Amino acid sequence: MIRVLVVDDEQVIREGAARVIAECVPDAEITACATPSEALQKLEEKDFDVAFLDIEMPGMNGIELAKRIRDASPDTNIIFSTAYPEYAGDAFGLHASGYITKPLTRDKVMAEISDLRHPVEKKDRGLRVRAFGNFEVFYDGKPLHFRYTKTKELLAYLIDRNCAVVDIGEIRAILWDDDEDRTSYIKQIRKDLSDTLKSIGYGDAIVIIRGGIGVVPGKISCDYFDYLAGDSEGEAAYHGEYMQQYSWSEMTHGSLESREHNDR
Repeated sequence: MIRVLVVDDEQVIREGAARVIAECVPDAEITACATPSEALQKLEEKDFDVAFLDIEMPGMNGIELAKRIRDASPDTNIIFSTAYPEYAGDAFGLHASGYITKPLTRDKVMAEISDLRHPVEKKDRGLRVRAFGNFEVFYDGKPLHFRYTKTKELLAYLIDRNCAVVDIGEIRAILWDDDEDRTSYIKQIRKDLSDTLKSIGYGDAIVIIRGGIGVVPGKISCDYFDYLAGDSEGEAAYHGEYMQQYSWSEMTHGSLESREHNDR
């Protein structure tokens, strides 16, 4: 996956550029911004592999924005897109990866994407859940932190249930071995899970309905899901350990062991 930033103050051009880029790079994650300030805010949240920048923009122009992006993320490829060819000298003085005169076309975009100054390396990006071994949650290769410890366990159980919608009664019975009313706390950890995933752009990874919550199929990358799908990498990731820190995981662990035994 390649991350692309598009900055242009004209909506029609901005949306058109994003559409052309998506046609050229179908698996690209494209973020389109109307202002340089919005773009810089997005840059604080994530790194981008390529930035397509308009030059003539009110406030901060594309040349100054490129300097700010280069300072914050030196490996981001800067490609200027403008109707003003006289800026070419300034652009290449910044060691830009490319310079496109508007309008953007598939041929122009493909020519620049295929000859980037900084090659795009495959990175461990996005939301990734590890169920084999200890249960862990990562975003962009770093541990994802929740407000409550039980929030992480709730996500683990939803993963274990393989995308089934789970009601509050079942959550209470699994996460707490007592008879106390945990309804209020469960609502808090459910909200914490929802808010945390929304903060990284994965708010659609879970569904919350009246009295229940579940993981949406296909929205979370997980070694356990890969294993169940027969994916070779998922099968290779299993070494006899599954969500070790949670005692309730033993039933699924037993099923995994039986499957491994039958496959031998």
